[in-house]
Amino acid sequence: MSRAPVSTLTVRQARQLGGEITVPGDKSLSHRAILFSALADGQSVIDGFLPGEDCICTMRALQAMGCTIETESKTRLIVHGTGGKLRAPLEPLDCGNSGTAMRLLAGILAGQPFKSRLIGDASLSGRPMKRIVDPLRKMGAKIGGQGEKHTAPLDIEGGPLTGIDYTLPVASAQLKSCLLLAGLFAQGTTSITEKTPSRDHTERLLAYFHAPTTIDLKPDGRGKTVRVRGGTRLHGHDFQVPGDFSSAAFWIAAAAALPGADLTIANLGLNGTRTGLLSVLLRMGAHIHESISDSTCEPFGTVRVYGRKLKGAKISGAEIANVIDELPIIAVAGAVAEGDTEIRDAQELRVKETDRIAAMATNLRAFGVEVTEHDDGMTIHGGAKLTGARVGSFGDHRIAMACAILGLFSKSETTIEETGCIATSYPTFQDDLQKVASFQETGLAAMLSGGH
Repeated sequence: MSRAPVSTLTVRQARQLGGEITVPGDKSLSHRAILFSALADGQSVIDGFLPGEDCICTMRALQAMGCTIETESKTRLIVHGTGGKLRAPLEPLDCGNSGTAMRLLAGILAGQPFKSRLIGDASLSGRPMKRIVDPLRKMGAKIGGQGEKHTAPLDIEGGPLTGIDYTLPVASAQLKSCLLLAGLFAQGTTSITEKTPSRDHTERLLAYFHAPTTIDLKPDGRGKTVRVRGGTRLHGHDFQVPGDFSSAAFWIAAAAALPGADLTIANLGLNGTRTGLLSVLLRMGAHIHESISDSTCEPFGTVRVYGRKLKGAKISGAEIANVIDELPIIAVAGAVAEGDTEIRDAQELRVKETDRIAAMATNLRAFGVEVTEHDDGMTIHGGAKLTGARVGSFGDHRIAMACAILGLFSKSETTIEETGCIATSYPTFQDDLQKVASFQETGLAAMLSGGH
């Protein structure tokens, strides 16, 4: 297992935010595009692939199982499909820090005729995998992890599977995708019901790679059942990965909250199951213009943000699944807004790369923000005078980037420690920070730096 560099990022208060940028390719789509391409018949070309550590782990795992992948550049891959017939890996498959890689690969490996082991770094090895183990066992999979929570390493003895009808206990695109992928290798039909909508990238890509799902919407329009037929073969298809909305979220929130800002983000993924942040910010008083230019498979287009003073809002209920990755930056927006911002029904944050509720509460307080922590979220009391702080990332890329944005609103210098984790999802974050921000005094005091 490789160890990320121990780095720091130091920023100063921003004078203004603006310009036009693009962000790296969508992480969720990069994982899925390369997985579907590897399982398909024929060749697929993926443009816009995110060369972050998480997605590289998925790519290396597929290569270790006999899939030929040519890297024409960091972001352009030519994938030679295996027709769904992977080869037993000689060593454990290292998923690094990526829960997506581990959960989606587990679904695929459950139906392969060989034994495999999935491992991860210390953070990933502490995250519970029982959520995927239980339903995969219902399908006939022989899979297990460590202890009651089935943490990694995960040991899988692949073999015949049978389709199941399963209702997701929580809104989870990773769990849904794991079971739909396993369903491709199962006998019969696999039906997955979700009470609250989650990201639908897997459903869209299954159809794009010629394995369409059947989708039945619930009468209230808030849930659905997705069915995939076992034995359906995927066919190679070139795919353009749009910019990652979760990466753009940091700039969208920053620009929305800074009066006078004017920022445009082009070629951005605008899948409606991912863009809940826009609705939250609009409720907070933001001025945002969204324009979709193409929606052949995944909708993408342009977002332009004009800055103004925001006011607090409540985020809870069904909305949470649509903003789960954006909650750290929403907490930052709440800190610079007027009034209280309340986040509830977000227990899922407790079992992300770190406990994001505790981590954000700790770091917000270091900047002078008053925070009330709840079991399922937090209330951020906005309007405090922010002072730069020295805070840790908790090994979590979204905590690190959210705190860097808060530093743009804080007097004096802010330093975030252990920011090597940012490379898992947004390796060019520092470059884009310099592009969009005009800084007080001398600007960035220090870059992402440090040794191994």
